[in-house]
Amino acid sequence: MPEHKITDLPALIGGLPPEDRALAERILGVSATTGRLDPPEGMRAWIEKSFGSVDAVTEQRIVKVTDRITLEGTLFNELRASRPLDTGVSVDLDREIAATEGDPFCRPEGGTPADVFGRVKGAYATTASNIAKYDGFHGVVVFDDHNPLRLTPEKVSDYVSTGLAWCAKALEADPEAKYPFLMWNCLWRAGGSIIHGHAQVTATRDAHYPKVERLRRAAAGYRSEHGSDYFGDLHRVHDALGLGVPAEEGVRAFASLTPVKEKELVVIGAGPEDDALHRTVGALLQGFVRDLGARAFNVAFYMPPLAPASEDWTGFPAVVRIVDRGDPANRTSDIGAMELYAAPVVASDPFRVAEVLRSKMADDR
Repeated sequence: MPEHKITDLPALIGGLPPEDRALAERILGVSATTGRLDPPEGMRAWIEKSFGSVDAVTEQRIVKVTDRITLEGTLFNELRASRPLDTGVSVDLDREIAATEGDPFCRPEGGTPADVFGRVKGAYATTASNIAKYDGFHGVVVFDDHNPLRLTPEKVSDYVSTGLAWCAKALEADPEAKYPFLMWNCLWRAGGSIIHGHAQVTATRDAHYPKVERLRRAAAGYRSEHGSDYFGDLHRVHDALGLGVPAEEGVRAFASLTPVKEKELVVIGAGPEDDALHRTVGALLQGFVRDLGARAFNVAFYMPPLAPASEDWTGFPAVVRIVDRGDPANRTSDIGAMELYAAPVVASDPFRVAEVLRSKMADDR
């Protein structure tokens, strides 16, 4: 397949076979515009140094993509990846991670509290109870590896399985705590307050967290209106456009056209207990770090409730989202008012993300 760019998206959708094009236009709203400016002569040297050429900034192609079903959307402008940033002092990441060895997470049985139902021990991780809790049940999956970037598909699969076993224990302790959530904030740039590798799990009552519930309602509405599975159709559109990435049998994965931030991947499995889903997430995270250069990232598992609920969760799969949060040395936040209140502005091209992962991960097989 020839190399495509996000700026080609309107034409790419127009060139799809009729059925795929209709599906893409049903789910995605896509528009493109050109931003123009006229720099003064005195700025030209600075622009050339910062962006490569004056022509690169005088006309900028911007693509806006909106998921019509979920109302998630993104503005793409690759030029923003070149804008001057205050990175402060450079970080020797390996040294900084190693310098924190010996923290309480290095000895979880003695350095962290247990939950009321005890601990869950996996092959590569042990759970603890979070001291400053998000919710009534809030645990930590503490990795045996201090360095969170020293990961493999086997380790990640075990981290997820250990977190799910914790969720089952929480449900035993409180049958109403049936809405699970698993997350991983890797390093401080992604919101991790402790460097030692760890994920987090919560179990909430009454209703799922708002963003998960919003997705459930959107998918249910789509099924009611179109008689079709939103998640399957979403993957079909991305795959038809060349955005699919390697996944194990029964699992679907793609580089998102509506990423919440840089290089976002979406992985869809039959259910949270699916081993193939765990292994796929692990392999993609390994590629994320090794091939795409991610160092700080967020991972989130959207899962249906673990016990019967009043809402209709028919057909709701396990949905995993993985996003790069940028260079840990960068002092400029990647999230501002646009991301909080309007739409994410993204510099990375999902077509390039998918291409790199397909190429590099194919070499592993």
